Amino acid sequence: MSASYSASWRRGNPRLLLLLLCTIWSTTGLLVQAKVHYHKWDISYKFKSPDCFKKLAVTINGQTPGPTINAQQGDTIVVRVKNSLLTENVAIHWHGIRQIGTPWFDGTEGVTQCPIVAGDTFVYRFVVDRPGTYLYHAHYGMQRSAGLYGLIRVAVPDGVVEPFAYDYDRSIVLNDWWHNSTYEQATGLASIPFVWVGEPQSLLINGRGKFNCSLAGPTAVCNATNPECSPYVLTVVPGKTYRLRIASITSLSALNFEIEGHNMTVVEADGHYVKPFVIKNLNIYSGETYSVLFTADRDPSRNYWLAMNVISRKPGTPTGTAVLNYYPNHPRKSPPTSPPVGPPWDDAAYRFNQSHAIRSHPDYVHPPPLTSDRMIILLNTQNRVDGYTRWSLNNVSFNMPHTPYLIALKENLRHVFDQRPAPETYDYRNYDIHSVPENHNATTGTSIYRLDFNSTVDVILQNANMIEANKSETHPWHLHGHDFWVLGYGSGKFDPEVHPKEYNLVDPIMKNTVPLHYYGWTAIRFRADNPGAWAFHCHIESHFFMGMGIVFEEGVDRVGELPTSIMGCGDSKSLRGP
Repeated sequence: MSASYSASWRRGNPRLLLLLLCTIWSTTGLLVQAKVHYHKWDISYKFKSPDCFKKLAVTINGQTPGPTINAQQGDTIVVRVKNSLLTENVAIHWHGIRQIGTPWFDGTEGVTQCPIVAGDTFVYRFVVDRPGTYLYHAHYGMQRSAGLYGLIRVAVPDGVVEPFAYDYDRSIVLNDWWHNSTYEQATGLASIPFVWVGEPQSLLINGRGKFNCSLAGPTAVCNATNPECSPYVLTVVPGKTYRLRIASITSLSALNFEIEGHNMTVVEADGHYVKPFVIKNLNIYSGETYSVLFTADRDPSRNYWLAMNVISRKPGTPTGTAVLNYYPNHPRKSPPTSPPVGPPWDDAAYRFNQSHAIRSHPDYVHPPPLTSDRMIILLNTQNRVDGYTRWSLNNVSFNMPHTPYLIALKENLRHVFDQRPAPETYDYRNYDIHSVPENHNATTGTSIYRLDFNSTVDVILQNANMIEANKSETHPWHLHGHDFWVLGYGSGKFDPEVHPKEYNLVDPIMKNTVPLHYYGWTAIRFRADNPGAWAFHCHIESHFFMGMGIVFEEGVDRVGELPTSIMGCGDSKSLRGP
């Protein structure tokens, strides 16, 4: 303390005293507001019957879905994860959390950390820096589809008012479900001849669905009266308005969701406020989250369906249902109608138009940079590599190295992945996206995209025909460590000299996951301002497993010292020490 400061303090300088008290109050307020939430998770296999069919599921503390993480903006989340799978590794990704300052806790095996080996315990610690609706899920192999997933809900700080009003806040997680194990699925994808995972057996709402047990094999255990597969019930009070947070963690399916007889107003997407618009059906793709408002203003003497149906693929799975229960009706009282079947699964224009309608709320627009420093065009194709069926970007199918990229980059382990630049574009002038590619063959690669720190990057996702004639698929793309501006969607082939003039630079929505519609393109823009190594990949589990992803590196020299807990695989074994 300086002499003048000390003298002023002894004399009781009122201005200085007031300043000091304000500082103490401010600091104390910050300490009170920012909480630390501790979670202790045990990851293990349990026999579960979420759709009445008994099978092994990966659970958190014996449950799937796992526990919802509730926090407030600025809070710290600490999750102590014990891997009790015995013969299987684990990594958990905190989907939509940007991990600013903690890139090593992104939870992406092979990119930001070594996996948590069987019997080990790993502690994730990160700050939830933005309010909104997010997810967590396994990011090792195809483990996500085995049941390791859950919801993250981040509230606004006390005293902050959101741009919409409601009486109650509820949430649902949508998922698709297979009876085959992830080992069987992965083995089929990596075999010659190729064995596709097929359509899911069931669709689950908050971990509950209904499989027709008469279709189960003679050795299967399927019990239609098992309470584990009784429908999820959302009880509402007549006349009240509800915020419904909807999250999709599907491994394959694009979904259309509706509340029978009720309109929904979309108000949030991936943690960002939306210019409100009213819909009857919501298209939601794997990895996306939305908040919608609806009012319980229908005939209160009956219950209604919550229903979801597969879109963009020819459905082979029955409608997934839950019950909207109008209090005081009995929650098990079935609606008197058949479950809604949704719009036609192949109505591409309907899906395209809804994507276009999602804009930033006028009071919460974050203007994008008007120009970019770099444009990367990624052609999404299905290919063969040495006879194996793979997905590729610009004719390169992604392979994960044994040493995670973040560790390799920070520790200058140049030999563990290909140092050649990844391909920036393809021959867009001559490539016919509507035809089966003349050359089916691609190569595998471990190259990454090195971005100048703080630069502005445009990524154009270009869809095309698959190996099978007259077939293209919707791909939901997820970027780790960032939110991006969705500048536009288009049908047909992207022309870098024409289509950038059509970008929405006024009120584009920011998201972390975006659909690429078939035979079309999606343009996104982001700032490379988060030091680390970040995955960017199709969120369909089997597609990423088959090579549909890339990695961005930015500002790794600014990353702090890596915790040794993320090391121990590949060439990072020697860095962990005894």
